[in-house]
Amino acid sequence: MAKRPALIGGALLGLFGVLGSGLVALTWEGTAERIAQNERDALLRQITTLVPAGEIDNDILADTHAVQAVDALGADTTTIYTGRRAGQPVAVVLSPVVAPDGYNGPIRLIIGIRADGSLAGVRVLSHKETPGLGDKIDARRSDWITHFAGRSLSDPAPARWKVKKDGGEFDQFTGATITPRAVVKAVKKTLDWTTAHRAELFGTPDETEQRP
Repeated sequence: MAKRPALIGGALLGLFGVLGSGLVALTWEGTAERIAQNERDALLRQITTLVPAGEIDNDILADTHAVQAVDALGADTTTIYTGRRAGQPVAVVLSPVVAPDGYNGPIRLIIGIRADGSLAGVRVLSHKETPGLGDKIDARRSDWITHFAGRSLSDPAPARWKVKKDGGEFDQFTGATITPRAVVKAVKKTLDWTTAHRAELFGTPDETEQRP
C-alpha cells in the first residue's frame, strides 16, 4: 500500500514538470518574438536615420545580401540593405562596418551611401571609447558624426580623408585623436569598397540578382 502514494506523488511531480516546461517554452517563444521585433524596429530606425523612408518605396529590411570583405569593411560579415525607388537602387546601408583600431577596441558603424557616391550618413552602433573624450563619436554626445553626410571621395579629395592633426579635413577631439582617426579611416575604406563594387550595388534589379 505504501507504494501507491509514492507512485501518485511521482506522477504529480512528473505532471508539474511537464506543465512547467511547457510554460517556460511558451514564455521563451513569446519573449523571443518580441526581442526579434524590437531588434528589427531598432535597425529600421537606424537605417531611416540615414535613408529616410520617403526616399525609397521598397522594404529595405527585406532587400539585403551579405558580403565578406574583412579587409575593407572590418567585419566577418556585413549586411548590405538596398533602398530602391521605382525598382532602381538609390542608396545602400552597410551594417556593421568595423573600425578595428579604436582607442579601447573595435568601433561598430552603420554607413549609408547614395547612388551618386556621397554619404547618406554614418552612425555608431557600439563602442568602448573613453567617456567624455572618445565617446563624442556617438550622435547622442556630439554632432561630430553627422558631418559625414554629403561627403564623398571627391569631397574632400582622397588624400584629405584624415583628421586635421594628420593633415586632413576632419576635426579630432581634444585629448582624443585615435578614436576619430579610426572612424574616418573606416568610412574612407567603405567609400573605396563601394566605389569598386558600384556596378554590383547600384545596377538594375536584374543585374544585382545575377551577382555571384
